[in-house]
Amino acid sequence: MQKPTLSSATTIAAPASGSGGAIALIRLSGPEALSIAESIFSKPLASAKGYTAHLGTIADGKRLLDEAIVTVFRAPHSYTGEEMVEISCHGSTYIVQEILGLLVRRGATPAAAGEFTRRAFLNGKLDLSQAEAVADLIASESGAAHRIALNQMRGGYAVELAGLRDKLLHITSLLELELDFSEEDVEFADRKELQQLLADIQGRCRTLADSFRTGNILKNGVPVAIVGAPNAGKSTLLNRLIGEERAIVSEVAGTTRDFIEESIVLEGIRCRFIDTAGLRHTDDRIEALGIERAKERMARAQVVLLLIAEPFSAAEVRRQIAELGLSPEQQLIVLLNKNDIWDTADLAHDLTDSARVLSLSARTGVGIEELKQLLSAKFAHRGEADTLIVTNVRHYDALLRAEDALTRAIMALENGLPADLISEEIRQVLHHLGEITGEITTDDILGNIFSKFCIGK
Repeated sequence: MQKPTLSSATTIAAPASGSGGAIALIRLSGPEALSIAESIFSKPLASAKGYTAHLGTIADGKRLLDEAIVTVFRAPHSYTGEEMVEISCHGSTYIVQEILGLLVRRGATPAAAGEFTRRAFLNGKLDLSQAEAVADLIASESGAAHRIALNQMRGGYAVELAGLRDKLLHITSLLELELDFSEEDVEFADRKELQQLLADIQGRCRTLADSFRTGNILKNGVPVAIVGAPNAGKSTLLNRLIGEERAIVSEVAGTTRDFIEESIVLEGIRCRFIDTAGLRHTDDRIEALGIERAKERMARAQVVLLLIAEPFSAAEVRRQIAELGLSPEQQLIVLLNKNDIWDTADLAHDLTDSARVLSLSARTGVGIEELKQLLSAKFAHRGEADTLIVTNVRHYDALLRAEDALTRAIMALENGLPADLISEEIRQVLHHLGEITGEITTDDILGNIFSKFCIGK
């Protein structure tokens, strides 16, 4: 199904800034944007040029509401591609609501979530991947997430996919040309060259799909599980890392019976630290439930910090590491905690062949900065400005389906199948890549995507 078109000629209005600031922004977009704005404003706007700002007053009849600046954007040179007005007024919630109510009474319709960006997409100002990047940019909480979203919003991802689609369109046009001359048994496309080209495109799809694991981590934060026996200092470590007393610290074993999660940003990467219940055998049903949850959170973590707070033998620590059951993708750091009350040097030396080991004291803060540097170094190279990284599960799914169709196309070439069968698989690849950028989409998909946006964007 091709991209839907605008089905409504309504003019929409919504606040485009959060509450509590000194200045608020209200947006209007649609065919009557200028006339509706002019009906409440003291200056004429109907003949105003685009990219011009006008200082005046807003009134409801004789009742003065505010002094404001109205900025005019002319179609198609606006965010939405429509006639558009932005009203900068004072940030009082009362003023904003009064102006919005006045605009609605003059003919505007309250905008739905994401409706401005949806119109920008439908009017060709953004492709769908860029539109989704707008929401990611607004939600970004770290430098890495910001860089990835900004790169995607500026079209880096779309350019890459357009290049792949152009190559595929060239291939399928040659194959379909052969169908017009099927009785003459001619080949316009060299089969070996086609196979290599499809393999190259498949490799690029695979690289993009493989980047999703990194992208998802950078977008949502690196999950770091803090695990260990009761009283190993897990809650103290969490409090020290985030710089506040978030978790209860007690000498009583089993104080933490559920996980506590807090985030900090290290070198542009958001780390989500998860303080878990102490790992031990217990008959306490509540504590046992907390331990099960701890294991579940640990299984989802990208990095696991195992705290050791007493002079175990290296063999005992290795046993504890094995019991964690970590996957090869998970990274383990063994923290020898409370080094202010016991000598950690020998154990640290004996464990160097088993894991990355760091000696520290969560109570005094010794070694905490070194731990932060170690964590940031593990992820600092990710999310670089020029790197294309997939962060959206919808895109990831489409890339996997495109890769599967490419596999079938390559097998069809290897087996000498007819051009029409090969061409059909390539059209499937084009379909899946088109779903990412919005060349092919449905109203249901658009509704699901834009419903997650904030009002006013």
